[in-house]
Amino acid sequence: MTDNLTVSVLGTGIMGAAMARNLARAGHTVHAWNRSRDKAEPLAADGVHVAGTPADAVRDADVVLTMLYDAAAVLEVMRQAAPALRPGTAWVQSTTAGLDAIAELAAFAREHGLVFYDAPVLGTRQPAEAGQLLVLAAGPAEGRRTVTPVFDAVGARTVWTGEDGAAAGATRLKLVANSWVLAATNAAGEVLALAKALGVDPQSFFDAIDGGPLDMGYLRVKTGLVLEGRLSPPSFAVTTAAKDAHLIVEAGAQHGVRLDVAAAGAARFDRAAAQGHGDEDMAAAYYASFDDDSATA
Repeated sequence: MTDNLTVSVLGTGIMGAAMARNLARAGHTVHAWNRSRDKAEPLAADGVHVAGTPADAVRDADVVLTMLYDAAAVLEVMRQAAPALRPGTAWVQSTTAGLDAIAELAAFAREHGLVFYDAPVLGTRQPAEAGQLLVLAAGPAEGRRTVTPVFDAVGARTVWTGEDGAAAGATRLKLVANSWVLAATNAAGEVLALAKALGVDPQSFFDAIDGGPLDMGYLRVKTGLVLEGRLSPPSFAVTTAAKDAHLIVEAGAQHGVRLDVAAAGAARFDRAAAQGHGDEDMAAAYYASFDDDSATA
């Protein structure tokens, strides 16, 4: 196997499109498919071959990479691709999915003779576009020579969690990491909301914590998006954050852990989406603190 691969990218949203571009820039032959073809068409300017169907996209692929909304979408699309899948093809499954779903996807891989890699990523739009994602991966060691060039093209670092993708070790780590990210996002929004309610200038809060252990770059970034009205285009949308938050709560419940903050956070994302902020950056959960949409930070 050479380092120049034929890679199929199924799903070209915020993350998938950036990953496809970086794979093409790294010298790989990339075929991409998206349910809404118009979202995939711009990739042609970067040397990506845009396919009309999942089956057309995966034909002759060395590696199939899925970056779709959820596990149900992944399974549906892979079933459409199935007639053209070759046994022995590596499947890099990067969609954030639930623990039960990974087992189901791994079973599909076994049924079709695919080499399954559970490989979600940490990062949003900017690191995805820069090829600086953190790849969390689990899968057989003997096939890693095939998938490593893919991970190197899309990420700055790969953290291996095990050799059995079906055990969902990488997805477990992703859910733990996302629980912190989503909690911090909601906390940032509530800080702004409380400051507004109490008549406190947010800058006075930032000045108070400046340089201390309570300060953090992520807080500054997310509050900045709200204060400066830069919620579109999103780095990570409210609807996607809500989906991931519910997966986190579900995973905790399955293992006997009550995640009260995560559950409340999921409700906030749901409420923000219902208010019309679903396609905005997840920092728009700020608006869930108010009963109407008239609030500005």
